[in-house]
Amino acid sequence: MTPLIAGFGSALPDTAEQQVLWDDFFQEHFRASRLARRVFAGAGVRRRHTVANPSKEDLSGWSTAARMRRFSEEAPHLGHRAVAAALDDAGIGADEVGLLTVVSCTGYGTPGLDIKLAASLGLRPDLRRLFVGHMGCYAALPALGGVADFVAAHGRAAVLLSVELTSLHIQPPTDDPQQVVSHALFGDAAAAAVLQPHSAGLAVVDIAAFTDASASDHMTWDITDLGFRMGLSPQVPDVLARHLGAVLDDLLDRNGLRRSDIRGWAVHPGGPRILDTVEDTLGLPPSALQPSRDVLAERGNCSSATLLMVLEELRAGGELRPGSHIAALAFGPGLTLYAALLEVIM
Repeated sequence: MTPLIAGFGSALPDTAEQQVLWDDFFQEHFRASRLARRVFAGAGVRRRHTVANPSKEDLSGWSTAARMRRFSEEAPHLGHRAVAAALDDAGIGADEVGLLTVVSCTGYGTPGLDIKLAASLGLRPDLRRLFVGHMGCYAALPALGGVADFVAAHGRAAVLLSVELTSLHIQPPTDDPQQVVSHALFGDAAAAAVLQPHSAGLAVVDIAAFTDASASDHMTWDITDLGFRMGLSPQVPDVLARHLGAVLDDLLDRNGLRRSDIRGWAVHPGGPRILDTVEDTLGLPPSALQPSRDVLAERGNCSSATLLMVLEELRAGGELRPGSHIAALAFGPGLTLYAALLEVIM
């Protein structure tokens, strides 16, 4: 029994233009740094979406407790909208869902988002729930693997939801280039996928993972008294370049495929350098990663929610045919690389 992604849904808070964010807030926040100006201009982001627009409210001095309270206020309605849209796209009712898996690295609390959404969506009281926390940008793929395993084992529909509100974790003013980069890239979003055992959609064929523990300090997401603070080494693209080809080729080889068999690429847009590295390492044409670049431009890097939105964008493009294969790639702390092989089933 092959589990398939039968529906997608997403929900976004208010729009914030990148240039306006720089002019109205970050220019002063980063003390008119020329480096910061260049980073914001070259981030590949035209606009983002935020529940806390720093041009209107500055959370940089808020305690972590205050930020978590704000998450509990903002996340439920965004998650509800995303899941409702995905259920509608899949054409199933809430009572048919056997598992709800919620992913986030930007907000925690108990009773958690999974419990609140089960109530607001009218999901079954015997619903299984799973929360995947603090894995970072690649978390959608291990979560997808777990959800797919449930669908295959139990023959029931399941929902995967990623909710990331990165705007709640704006840091105090600093000269740290890593903080400049993260503040230039990240946005907020909720993205959901519905998986079913029998349907048209994107079949989850196989998933692979690789972690280079020697580079564990290259990407970090630390809980501090003033929110969560990202560490992002400029060496990350180089580490990915060393491992990406071998991990992908192993995944394809065990499924009887080669890179030339892939017709769609869903790559987590961690930033322009990440996308350029993937393109160069795998020898892809510029058009291959356009869905990823479009999502980065219009929504920013929304951590774990981003890859689901790239897959939704790729499907909406209408260029995939039955039997086409898709490679999905995501990266995060560890330093970890996840890859998934999907197949279009009609």
